Amino acid sequence: MKPTEKLLDFLAPQIGQEIHVGPWLTIDQQRIDTFAEVTGDLQWIHTDPERAAIESPYGTTVAHGYLTLSLLPYLTESNHPDFFQKNYPGMKYRVNYGLNKLRFPAPVKAGTTIRARTTIQAAEAAGPGVQITYLITVEIEGEAKPACVAEFLARVYP
Repeated sequence: MKPTEKLLDFLAPQIGQEIHVGPWLTIDQQRIDTFAEVTGDLQWIHTDPERAAIESPYGTTVAHGYLTLSLLPYLTESNHPDFFQKNYPGMKYRVNYGLNKLRFPAPVKAGTTIRARTTIQAAEAAGPGVQITYLITVEIEGEAKPACVAEFLARVYP
C-alpha cells in the first residue's frame, strides 16, 4: 500500500472529529504593536490604547484579524516537533495550501486569551500527496463568539 493510501486510511476515522484543543495564549498590546509594525497596519484601533478607550466600540485596542490567523501554527501546535509523525505517518513534509473560507466573527481585545480547536473535515488524494481540510475555530476565553473560523487546507507528501 502506498504511503498516501495509508495516510488516508489513518485519517478516515478522524473525519468530522475534533482532533486537537490548543494552549491558551494571552494577546497583549506588545504583540499587537509588533504585528502592526511588521505589517505596516498602524490603524489606531490596534495601536492607540488611549484613543481606543474613548472612540472604539470595544473600549480598548483589538488585535488584527491577520495576527490571529498568523498564530494558527502556535495555537494548533502544528509546529511542535512531535506533531508531524503523530498526525501524518509515512509523510515527509507538509505545506500550507490555503484557505477555503475565513471569518473573524468577534474582536480579540488586548489582554484577552485565545485558543484553537481543530476538526478534520476531509482528506483526499492530491497528486502525489494528500490534501487535508481542517476547520479551525479560535475561541476567546469567556466569550460566546469565536475570534476566527478558518477552513484551512494542508497538503502532505511522502
